[in-house]
Amino acid sequence: MSGTYIVGYDGTDASHRAVALAASLAKSSGARIHLVHVLEWSPYSFLTQEELAERHKRRAEELKRAESLLEPAAKELEAKGLQATSEARYGHAGELFCGIAEKIGDSQIFIGRKGSGTLAERLLGGLAITLVQASPVPVTVVP
Repeated sequence: MSGTYIVGYDGTDASHRAVALAASLAKSSGARIHLVHVLEWSPYSFLTQEELAERHKRRAEELKRAESLLEPAAKELEAKGLQATSEARYGHAGELFCGIAEKIGDSQIFIGRKGSGTLAERLLGGLAITLVQASPVPVTVVP
């Protein structure tokens, strides 16, 4: 398979495992790797004008930090001879991964499993369950 491997990356051990598997498979398949870091954010908050201004300032800072996390990881993949791109986005992780996969087309999503989450995540489902249920492309959850 060629195409693009969309890999969730947040600098955790779980995301490193997902990148390692995707990179290994990309070497043999010729696929590109697109690293994605999602900053969860709900637009449905009731804030004052001052809180909103502070939130927008923090948002810009968080995006810069996320990009500084992605850039070295993408360069490391490129150093291994792989085509790598990256993006940091705000929003609902499940919706963003599915939207990126639909936009790219021929792709597959890789995410690392972080282990047990909160009880609410176990009952209602975390990102992995959301993607397995809603993704328009195959999803690989790396243990």
